Amino acid sequence: MDNKHALIRRTSPRLADGLLTHRAREAVDMDLAQRQWDDYVAVLHDNGWRTTEVEPIAECPDSVFVEDTVVVYGDLAVITRPGADERKPETAATERAVRALGYRVAHIQAPGTLDGGDVLKSHGRVWVGRGGRTNREGVRQLRELLEEFGAETIEVPIEKVLHLKSAVTALPDGTVLGYPPVVDDPTVYGDAFMPVPEETGAIVVSLGGNKLIMQASAPDSIEIMRGKGYDVTVVDVSEFEKLEGCITCLSVRLRGVDTSSAGRPKR
Repeated sequence: MDNKHALIRRTSPRLADGLLTHRAREAVDMDLAQRQWDDYVAVLHDNGWRTTEVEPIAECPDSVFVEDTVVVYGDLAVITRPGADERKPETAATERAVRALGYRVAHIQAPGTLDGGDVLKSHGRVWVGRGGRTNREGVRQLRELLEEFGAETIEVPIEKVLHLKSAVTALPDGTVLGYPPVVDDPTVYGDAFMPVPEETGAIVVSLGGNKLIMQASAPDSIEIMRGKGYDVTVVDVSEFEKLEGCITCLSVRLRGVDTSSAGRPKR
């Protein structure tokens, strides 16, 4: 059983031309961005994660944000239909990658749109941000596809951030972290919601057990998580932050399924 496997995709040479919605454009240091991506991947490897690199697509500036192209639940890989037309070509190579790993594949169909960065999964619940990139029909189709797993899919209208997971992510115990000024409605997370003092402090990647990745731009939130007993590895992703990206966007974590060559993924 391979519980630590992730999809990644290297940066496009056009990264600096990535789409922006809530931020003003800043100069991107391409050499630094590549080093930061290399460091991020190294953290995965150092913590026992195996990676599969999705074929790069140089003509798509945002393609490094591979999370937006697929939602994986159990043995099902839902190929998204990105809300930005410029990103729609990104999904084909991701589909080839998950098919090669043995996943069942489904697709979000027009007129539905769905970005994977709008999907937060935790303890049988799936919150889906409906906003600039994901529409109501995309949410409906995802809900229907995940019914076989007994997942509770909750639509969350968002206006303050590009993607839901730019505002909230979940700890392994189910706690939902959020920076209140950019969380449209904290009440949808009930008692699970925990405010943090920095916007990027709400963004964590769980590496299994008590291990997390967090962004260097959130030092106070990092100390809070360490105080809660988490083993935090800090990465600098400043160049991706300039493009409204974050650590969750840079990989698709494939937990709890058999992605070995021995057989099809197990639920």
